[in-house]
Amino acid sequence: MRQKGQSRGLQGCWVAVCVSLMLGCFPGVSAQIKYSIPEEVKVGSVVGNIAKDLGLDINTLGERRFRIVSGIRDGQFEVNQNNGVLYVHQNIDRETLCENISPCLMNLKLVAENPMEIHYVAIEISDINDNTPSFQENEKKIEISESTQPGRRFQLPTARDPDVAVNTIRVYKLSQNEHFGLQIRDRGNDKVPHLVLQKPLDREKHNEHKLILTALDGGNPPRSGTLNVTVTVLDSNDNHPVFTQEVYSVILPENVKLDTRVITVNATDQDIGLNAEVEYFLGGEHDSQIHDMFSLDKVSGEIRVKGVIDFEKYEVYKLEIHVNDKGTPPLGADCTVLIKVLDENDNKPEIEVTSLSKQVSESSRPGAVVSLISVTDQDSGLNGKVICSLSDNLPFDLKPSFQDNMYSLVLKQHLDRESVSHYDITITATDSGQPPLSTFKTLSIDVSDTNDNAPQFLYNPIELYLTENNVPGNPIYSVSASDKDLDENSAVSYHLVREEGSQSKIIAFLNVNSENGEIYALKSFDFETLKTFQFQVVATDSGTPSLSSNVTVNVFILDQNDNAPVILYPLSSNGSAEGVEEIPRNVNAGHLVTKVRAYDADIGYNGWLLFSLQEVTDHSLFGLDRYTGQIRTLRSFTETDEAEHKLVILVKDNGNVSLSATATVIVKLVEPKEAFAASDVKSAAKDDEGNDVTFYLMITLGGVSILFIISIIVLIAMQCSKSTEYTSKYLQETNYDGTLCHSIQYRSGDKRYMLVGPRMSIGSTIVPGSHANTLMLPDRRRTSEEVRVRKDDFTCMSRKCFTLSICLNLNSSMVPSRCQQ
Repeated sequence: MRQKGQSRGLQGCWVAVCVSLMLGCFPGVSAQIKYSIPEEVKVGSVVGNIAKDLGLDINTLGERRFRIVSGIRDGQFEVNQNNGVLYVHQNIDRETLCENISPCLMNLKLVAENPMEIHYVAIEISDINDNTPSFQENEKKIEISESTQPGRRFQLPTARDPDVAVNTIRVYKLSQNEHFGLQIRDRGNDKVPHLVLQKPLDREKHNEHKLILTALDGGNPPRSGTLNVTVTVLDSNDNHPVFTQEVYSVILPENVKLDTRVITVNATDQDIGLNAEVEYFLGGEHDSQIHDMFSLDKVSGEIRVKGVIDFEKYEVYKLEIHVNDKGTPPLGADCTVLIKVLDENDNKPEIEVTSLSKQVSESSRPGAVVSLISVTDQDSGLNGKVICSLSDNLPFDLKPSFQDNMYSLVLKQHLDRESVSHYDITITATDSGQPPLSTFKTLSIDVSDTNDNAPQFLYNPIELYLTENNVPGNPIYSVSASDKDLDENSAVSYHLVREEGSQSKIIAFLNVNSENGEIYALKSFDFETLKTFQFQVVATDSGTPSLSSNVTVNVFILDQNDNAPVILYPLSSNGSAEGVEEIPRNVNAGHLVTKVRAYDADIGYNGWLLFSLQEVTDHSLFGLDRYTGQIRTLRSFTETDEAEHKLVILVKDNGNVSLSATATVIVKLVEPKEAFAASDVKSAAKDDEGNDVTFYLMITLGGVSILFIISIIVLIAMQCSKSTEYTSKYLQETNYDGTLCHSIQYRSGDKRYMLVGPRMSIGSTIVPGSHANTLMLPDRRRTSEEVRVRKDDFTCMSRKCFTLSICLNLNSSMVPSRCQQ
C-alpha cells in the first residue's frame, strides 16, 4: 500500500490516452468518446473537457440539463455544467470496479435536452501497482518421507495479487536450501510454485526444514509477499496417490437443483493398507464462495452442487482438489476441476426509458423523436438478444440505433387530438431464448392541442320567421357554433358581416352579442314594407392564428293584422265612404244595385274581408254577398216601399283582433223614365270617374309590378345559394274570388305554404303556429297554368315559384275583364 502515495504523487502526469469520435446514424446520438485514467487518481481530477470534444456549446449546458444518466455505480464521475469538464467525483479503485477483468472499461451515457441528444463515453481505468502479493496462509506445513526420491515435486500455495497485466505476480523465489529447489509451472493463466526435492532427506540429521517462499509482482518497483514453509521429514511411505486426470472438465447448466452430482474425481495409491487409503479435500486457497457453491465427499471424491449456480455471476468455476493417503507420512496429489456453467434463459429483458416527452403537439411532424429507450438482458448469446415491438394501431414506431439494444420512439404519422387525445404505448421486449421471455413497459403520452378546427354551426343556412312589429332592442334569434379544439382554441366570438350591398341598410339595424351569439334588432320591421332579407354571422375562435366560419340567416317577416280595411267604393268627393245609387222601381229580384269595394294591406286571414249589413231600412228588400260585397234586390218593389233606403255596410278582416270599416249607400227608387235620364247623366259621370280610377289603378299596378320584378330577382339569387333541403320557394296561388286580396305562397323543404286572401282552395290546411294566416297546400305541379276569369272580378296568377298578387274586383265598365301578371 505504500505505492499508493507514490502513484498519487504522479497524478498530475497522466493524460487522456485516446479520444475517439464515432459518428452515429441514430437520431439524437452524435458521438462516442474514450478516455483513459489511472486508478486511485485524486478526487476532482479532470478526465477531459467532454463538451469541447463533443462540440457542444458550453453556455447552453445548464439549459439543456447536460448530465450523466447511467453507467456509474456510486457516482465516480460528474460533469461540470459550467465548463463541460468531466471530473472524478469519488475515489476509483479498479480492483473493486472490475476485479480481474482487463481492460477495465466504464461506459457512461450522457444526455442533453432541447434538442434531445445522447452521447456515449468509455473510460478505461488503467491499473497501478497498488496491491502487494499475499498468500492465503501465513505458513505452509509439508510432511515428506525420508524415502522420497529426489525430483519429487510438492505444490505450494499460490499468492494472490488483485493487480493485472504487468503488475500481477511474475515470479516466485525460494530461500537458499541444499535439499529443495523451486519449480514454476503454468496452469492456465496462473503460475503455480512447486517445491522440488533436489537431495535425499535424512530425518536423523534434519527432521525439519524452514523455508521462505517469496512472490514478486511485475511493478516498478516490484512488490512482494512471503510464505513460511515448514518441511517435516517423516518416515518412509514412498508411494503417493495419482489422479486419473490432471485436469477434469465438466459442463453444468445454471439453476440446477441443489445436491446435483457434478463429477467424481479418482486417485489411486500403489501402496497397501493405510498408506493406500486416500482422502479428498478442496484446496484451501479457494474463495469462500467456492466452498459455498460445491461440496466434496472426502471418501468417494464426488462433487455435488451446494449453492445456486448463476451464469450471470460466474461463467467458470475452477476447483483445486487435493488427495492424501493415510500413510506415515501421508503422500498427496492434486488436480484441477473446471466447471463451465451453461447459460439458461432465466433473465427477462429490462427496459430503461432514458428520456420521454410526456406531451406531444398534434402538429408534430412524422419522424419527431418522442422517447429514447435502452434494453438490456443479463443472459448471453441468443438468450441475451432482445427484439422490441410496439402495440398495434399506434401512430408511433421504434427505430433501432447503431448501438445494440438502443431504440428511439418516433412519430409514424400525424396526430389528431380531436380523435385521440391520449396514448398508452406498450413496449414489448422479447429475448430469443427458448422459451422466450418478455418484459412490458407502458408509456403515457398526451397529445397537446393546436388550433386546427374552425367553429362549426349545426345548421347552415338558418331560416328565421319573424313577426312584424317586433320590439326594437329585443333579441330575435340566437346562433351557436361549436369548436372541437380546447381552451382558447375553442373560445368562440361572433360578429355580423357588414358589406356594401342592397341589404347593408337593413343589416345596420342588427347587432349580435359577441359572447353568446344573441341577435338583436334595433328597429321594428314592417311586413308591408319588407318581407324578407338575409345576413351572415361569422364565428371566430381565439386560437393563433384564429379560424372562422359563417352562417347565412334568411329572415322572413310574418304578417300581423295591423291594417284596417280601406273603402275604395263608394267614395264621395270629400273622401267619406258614402254613395248614392238610383235604380228603377220596376227592377226584378236579384238586380245588382252596386258593389262595395274595399282593400286591406295585410295578407292571409288578416286581409280576408267579409261584408255584412250593419244597418238597413228594410231587410226584405236588399241582400249583401258577404264575400263579394255585391248588393242585390231580394224582391220587386211595391208602391208602399219607401223611395229612399239607407244601407250601412260593415267591412271587417279576419285577423285575431278584427279591424273594420263602414260604408254608407243611399238607394233611391225612381220611375223608369227618370232612371233612364239619370242613368245617362250618371253613366257619363261614371265614365269620367272610371277613367280617373283606371288611370290611377294602372299607375299603382305598374309600381307594384316593378317592385314585384325586383323582389323576384332578389329571391331567385337567394334561393340559388341555398341547399334544396332548406330552400324556401314561393309557389303559385290557388284560384279564389274576393273583393281585394294579397296572396303569398312559398315552399320550405317538402312543404308548401300560402298566405291567402278571402277564398281558399279546397284541401288547404292551416299550419299550427302560423297566426291563422298561413296555409299548407298539397304539392300540385303542372306544366301549364290556366287563367280563370269570372264575371265582375279577375284573378292574377303566375307561373313563378313566388307570386305577389293584388286583385281588385271592379265593375266591367271600370277595368278590363282580364289581368295577367
